[in-house]
Amino acid sequence: MRIMWMSAAALALAAPAAAQTLGGEVEKQMPSLMAIYKNLHANPELSFMEVRSAGILAAETRKLGYKVTEKVGGTGIVAVMENGPGPVVLVRADMDGLPVTEQTGLPGASKVRVTTKEGVETGVMHACGHDTHMTAWIGVARLMAANKAKWSGTLVMIGQPAEERGAGARMMLADGLYTRFPKPQYALAFHDAAQFPAGKIGYTPGYALANVDSVDITVKGVGGHGAYPQTTKDPIVLASRIVGALQTLVSREISPLDSAVVTVGSFHAGAKHNIISDEAKLQLTVRSYSDEVRDHLLDGIARIAKGEAIAAGMPDDKMPVVSVDKNEYTPSTFNTPEFTEEMAAYLKTSFGVDRVVQMPPVMGGEDFSRFGREDKSIKSLIVWVGGVPQAEYDAAKKEGRTLPSLHSPFWAPDAPAVISTATEALTAMTMKLMAKK
Repeated sequence: MRIMWMSAAALALAAPAAAQTLGGEVEKQMPSLMAIYKNLHANPELSFMEVRSAGILAAETRKLGYKVTEKVGGTGIVAVMENGPGPVVLVRADMDGLPVTEQTGLPGASKVRVTTKEGVETGVMHACGHDTHMTAWIGVARLMAANKAKWSGTLVMIGQPAEERGAGARMMLADGLYTRFPKPQYALAFHDAAQFPAGKIGYTPGYALANVDSVDITVKGVGGHGAYPQTTKDPIVLASRIVGALQTLVSREISPLDSAVVTVGSFHAGAKHNIISDEAKLQLTVRSYSDEVRDHLLDGIARIAKGEAIAAGMPDDKMPVVSVDKNEYTPSTFNTPEFTEEMAAYLKTSFGVDRVVQMPPVMGGEDFSRFGREDKSIKSLIVWVGGVPQAEYDAAKKEGRTLPSLHSPFWAPDAPAVISTATEALTAMTMKLMAKK
C-alpha cells in the first residue's frame, strides 16, 4: 500500500489563525515525536506486557516535571502535574498492541514475535493505532508543561494497559486511580480512525461505542456412533438450533429503534466423521448501547439455550452452560452530550468546520468508558482522529474498494497527521478547560 503523509505544517495552514500558535508548537515537536512513534511502532507489546512502552511514557513525563507513578493496575502509569487551583483534567492513552503479524511492507514495520499466555506463537502489531495514541499523549504532556503560565489546575495523564482485553481501565480504577490520585472533573481521549481521511476530527454526542460482552455456551449431549443416532443426543444439532434461535433476539425482541448485535463467532464440535460428539462449544460477541438492552440480550441467550435443550429432550443434568466473561466486558462509551457539543464547537473555531465532523456511533468497544462511568459527575469525551492517507481515501472511494480497518495487518495510518492533529486537539481542549480566569 502506498502511503502519502500530510505534514503537520500543511494541516496547520488549513486551520484558522486562532490555532496557528499552538499548531506551531506542535510542528516544532514533530521530529522528536515521530522518532518516538517509530520506536513504539516497531516494538509493540501485548496487553499487560507493556513494560517497555510504559517506561517510555514514564521517562518522558518525568523529565517534564510530572510526578510519575508506575505499575498502576499492572503496567499502567499515572503522571500528575499540579499547577495551582482549578479543575482536574484526565488525559488518557492506551498502550497495548495486538497479536497480529504486520503486513504493511513499510520501513520500520514490527517484526516482533511472542508466545502468548495461551501458548500461541504470533506476530505483534500496533494494528489499532495505540502507538499514535501514546505519541500524541507525550505531545500533550510536553505542550502542557511548556504552557504552564496559561493554565491552572491539575493535569492527570494516564498511560493505560490492556484496552484490547477490556481490562486495563478496570484494573487501574481497582488499584485506586481515583483515591490515590486526584479524581477528574473531565476525562479526554482520542482514537485514530480508519473510516475517514487523516487530520479530520470526528465526534459523537451520547453513545459513541458499544457494550461488548464475550459469551461462551457449552452445549452438552450424549455421544455415540454416527450410524445409530437414535441412541444419542446430538449436541451439534442442538447447538445449531440455538444458533438459529439466537437470531430472533435482535430481530424480534429488541426494538428497531435500539441497536444490538449477537454474533456467533465460533462453533466447535466433534473430531471424526462417524462419531456423534457429546459436546459442542459456541463463542459469541454481544453488542449493545444501553444497559437495559444488554441485560435483555444476555438473559435471552441463557433462556434460548435452555429452551432449545428442553425441546430436544435433554435431561436437567445436560442443560447448556452459558457463561459471560466478566473480565473481558467493556461497557459502552457515552460522551457527555452537552460537554461534547461544547468541545466540538470549540474545535471547529480552532480547526475549521470542514475538519471537525459529527460521526454516527459504532459497535466497537473502548474501555475508556469506565473512567466516566466510575463517577457520573465526570464529563467524558473521546474523539476520533482520521488516519487514512487522503490519496488512499480518494482512490478507494473512486474505485469502490474497501480500505483496511483497525485490527487489520495492513492498517497503516498517516502517523504525522494523526499525531499532530490529536496533540493539538487534546491540548487545545485541556487548556480551554483549565484556562486561567
